[in-house]
Formats: sequence, C-alpha cells, structure tokens
Amino acid sequence: MARLAAGQDLALDELMGRWSAKLISFLTRLTGSHATACDLAQETFVRLYLSRARFRASGTFGSFLFQIASNQAKNHTRWRHRHPEVSMDDEFLSDAVGGEHAVPDREAETSETEAAVRSAVLALPEDLRQPLVLSVYEGKDQAEIAAILGCTRKAVEMKIYRARQILRTRLAAFMTE
Repeated sequence: MARLAAGQDLALDELMGRWSAKLISFLTRLTGSHATACDLAQETFVRLYLSRARFRASGTFGSFLFQIASNQAKNHTRWRHRHPEVSMDDEFLSDAVGGEHAVPDREAETSETEAAVRSAVLALPEDLRQPLVLSVYEGKDQAEIAAILGCTRKAVEMKIYRARQILRTRLAAFMTE
C-alpha cells in the first residue's frame, strides 16, 4: 500500500491479487450475491486507489480495505432498498422446484440448514450483520471490527451479541440439543 500511495500504480494489481478472494467472500456474506460482491469488490479497489493518499501506515491495511468495502456494502443496501429487484437466476429456480437430481436426505438437511442460516444472516439489520460477518466468517477480532466500522469495541460486542440472539431465535427449529 505504501508503494501505491507513493505513485506506483502497479502495486494495486498486487493488492488485488492478495485481497480479492477475502473481500469477495466478505461482501458475498453481506449481500447474499456473489455477482454483487464481485462488483462491490471492484468498486472497493477503485475507491482504494482514489483514497491511496489518505492511508496511514499506523493502521492495518486490512482494516482500511474492509472499511471501504463495508461502506460500499452499506451504499449498495441503501440503493437496493430504493430500487428493488426480483431474482430470476436459473440456480434459484432449479432449487425452488427441486432441481434435476434427487438429493439424499442428509445432504438435503444440511443444504436446508445452510440456506436457513444464510437467509437468517441476510435478514439481520445491516448494523448487526456486518460485525457478525466480520467476526464469524472473516475471523476479525472486536478491536479490528471497531476500527473497520468506526465504533467502539463495546458497541461491536453488543451488536454481535444481539445478532446471535436474533439468529438463535430465528433458527431454533434447526438447533438440536
């Protein structure tokens, strides 16, 4: 990042190579769409390039990058609420009608549980979903999440707690004792 800030534009290619997969994974979990995540990841790298002079070496690059991505996801969510769309993906339709092949019971249960968890996470309010995804799926600690989201560590802790409580309630049918 220091090289990019110093004017070496090819350093962006290196950063994209290192961070694209993690960024797309994070954004997919926030948006529920791999295609949207890819678009937002590209926009994140554009924003990174445009804000390269603001990067301070005292902070971690990952936090800086995920903060930009988090803002992109928030902006996208606001835009989607103003411009709703209906998905007609072939994959969605084939899942809805049972698909081409019969799935064994255990695999079907796992798939159903994963879909329910994915749906429940996506249904969380954005301010609870982002810290949960950063913690559970991206493995970030609470201090790093606080830096990414621009809030206190205690706020992150409370948001993750509330998100888990909501998920526990919504997914009670899938929990086995």
